[in-house]
Amino acid sequence: MSITLSVQSDTDREQRLLMPGTYNWQEFEALEALLVDSPGLRITYLDGSIELMTLGESHEQIKSLIGMFLEAYFIAMEIEFTPVGIATRRGEEKGTSFEPDESYYLNVKKEQPDLAIEVILTSGNLRKLEKYRRFQIPEVWLWEDNRLQVYYLGTAGYEEIDRSQLLPSLDLDLLVCCVQMPSRLEAMKTFLAAVQQSK
Repeated sequence: MSITLSVQSDTDREQRLLMPGTYNWQEFEALEALLVDSPGLRITYLDGSIELMTLGESHEQIKSLIGMFLEAYFIAMEIEFTPVGIATRRGEEKGTSFEPDESYYLNVKKEQPDLAIEVILTSGNLRKLEKYRRFQIPEVWLWEDNRLQVYYLGTAGYEEIDRSQLLPSLDLDLLVCCVQMPSRLEAMKTFLAAVQQSK
């Protein structure tokens, strides 16, 4: 098997490759084992499709900033939380394996995280929310085109909502604005001041 996707020397370059063909779970695991020593390369499996992705600095910066602001919010609002980052969610019986960019248990640990976050800088071909639905993750945030889309899992699947159901007092517009501010220090000061005023 020949794989042409490689980690670029350009540290800000993100690439996605949808592998041609359909693969069973054993073939996916074999490919995963071949790539285990490839730093900066992520592999996602859904219903026989395999997507490979390299992560650039912009991707990592955005996901880290979202996590930083969220964790500051949890602390300021005295919300108990457990960050589990990119912990892999996988199951042959569910037909999927993937890693969110950030994920959190809120209040107490459950079977699956309450909140998952995915940063999308290069459009992929795998269905973005289906993999999360199979693990019944209640809320998923997708950052794409400098916009935060919030999806809540209902009986008919995920629905896009304007305000987080898990964190209804969080000003998402403020969060997006602060993520894009050039000064991290000023962004955090702005964010925390607004959070304190909302308490």
